[in-house]
Amino acid sequence: MPRADLDKNPRDVATMFDGVARHYDLTNTVLCFGLDRYWRRETRRALGPEPGDRVLDLAGGTGASTVELGRSGAFCVCADFSQEMLRRGRDLGRDVPMVAGDGLSLPFRDEAFDAVTVSFGLRNMNDTRLALTELARVTRPGGRLVVCEFSTPLFAPFRTVYQNYIPRALPGLAKIVSSNPEAYEYLAQSIRDWPSQQQLAATIAAAGWSQVSWRNLTNGIVALHRATKPA
Repeated sequence: MPRADLDKNPRDVATMFDGVARHYDLTNTVLCFGLDRYWRRETRRALGPEPGDRVLDLAGGTGASTVELGRSGAFCVCADFSQEMLRRGRDLGRDVPMVAGDGLSLPFRDEAFDAVTVSFGLRNMNDTRLALTELARVTRPGGRLVVCEFSTPLFAPFRTVYQNYIPRALPGLAKIVSSNPEAYEYLAQSIRDWPSQQQLAATIAAAGWSQVSWRNLTNGIVALHRATKPA
């Protein structure tokens, strides 16, 4: 299974994720030392869904993040462009609505959701601003956005260690647990090439969102960006 190139052709990226679907959740947990559960929980808290809300979890993969969001009592939909990731989620018994769809052309009507989120998936789309614009389109006025994504560590010595860990250790560890370890070479590079917290905030604002802010998790390895759709 060839890894996707960094031009992020949607078909190539979807095929890559199809290839890692079987062991995707286990691989993620191993590679981030179990912090994925904490990051999902903090994403739910930042989004603040309530019973009765309609929530879109874009790039939801196998639905682990969608299930976490659903603990709030909101109606949560998992959307992903990898059919195998969605199928794996159903095989795991994740009882949430699952929809195959491209983040650059979402299969939902305007203003369909009260809140939207995307975790560790925005960097795999080849037009970040368009994806954020599409998320705004399907969100009602006054609705909320949370982007959970790898980011730039704050502490300089740790940042150096982390940036060396990503391209060297991550693909090596993936060989032990992943069904397609080559794919993690691409994922490691995509993490290193991703913009900083400030740069992503500017892109979110340029896509039409307001009140953009962010909060760093795990010393900035991950950042939660929050925004609101203007009323």
